[in-house]
Amino acid sequence: MTVTTVTTETPAAPARRPAAAPDPALDIDLDALDGLRTVPARHPWRWAAGAAALVVLAQFAHGLATNPGWDWATFRLYFTADTILRAIGRTLELTAYGTVLGFLLGTVVAAMRLSRSAILRSIAWAYVWVFRSIPLIVQLVFWFNLSYLYKRFGFGIPFGPTFGEVETVGVLGALGAAVLGLGLHQAAFAAEIIRGGIIAVDPGQREAAAALGIPRLRQGLRIVLPQAMRGILPAAANEVISLLKGTSVVYVMAIGELFYQAQVIYGRTGRVVPLLMVATVWYVLLTTALSIGQYYVERHFARGAQRTPPPTPWQRVRAFARSLPDRTRPAAARTPGGQS
Repeated sequence: MTVTTVTTETPAAPARRPAAAPDPALDIDLDALDGLRTVPARHPWRWAAGAAALVVLAQFAHGLATNPGWDWATFRLYFTADTILRAIGRTLELTAYGTVLGFLLGTVVAAMRLSRSAILRSIAWAYVWVFRSIPLIVQLVFWFNLSYLYKRFGFGIPFGPTFGEVETVGVLGALGAAVLGLGLHQAAFAAEIIRGGIIAVDPGQREAAAALGIPRLRQGLRIVLPQAMRGILPAAANEVISLLKGTSVVYVMAIGELFYQAQVIYGRTGRVVPLLMVATVWYVLLTTALSIGQYYVERHFARGAQRTPPPTPWQRVRAFARSLPDRTRPAAARTPGGQS
């Protein structure tokens, strides 16, 4: 019997390249760098653009202070007037009612759009399409005149006998029509905001939760929703601020909100510009308060994605104040070579 032996030769390893000789130009004396002075980069055009912007702002401020047409005496007289303060309360009331109704209904519509039922998806899509297509002022006027179409509301079996009726005017007054119009209009936008935040969550999160046997309701409330809130909050806060300003449209229904009261006063006194400035400044203050609340709510929901929450404005101010002594020290004293 013949035995054949197969010999496998190991290929020779490739020859290593000789190490490159160090470049004398890269041989830097680090000790010599300690005495060098750091010179910041020059940005002359940036400073020129900033100076031009400051000149424009200074001109505008000078006009505010010297132009008698602004009539700041009338502004101070009516800025904290009782009628204006009551109108601010009505504006906040309309904003709160419209926000609650809009986002509650928007959550239902968003769930319908994400449903597996083709009927529910179609109805929800049609709702969003209709209420986003019609201007808000048209919707408000329509709901204000609903009693023209339906004199009474009946309660009973659908397409059957009714057990009781109420007058439409008694149920849906001017304030009720305004809240209904604002809420239904807001719900169409809120539904898309909520749906967009939910579908932005990685589907693997739901698949992992289902694999662990977590019920669907708990998946949505404890896993999907907290992650979706980071995407929902900025757009939702923007819609609330837009609704705050959109309440000025209800002046067509003679509801005493902020803009309507400003109109009434300048219609009586003829001082249009200062009363418009009263409404403007109050809208800016209310929007600023909502923006501050938005920042802290977003900071709360950022805890799951960031190890350290972003600092608050007050924390940034304190950190800047603590860093001022270091900023005012000479540059040579802050470098290792400048220390004694």
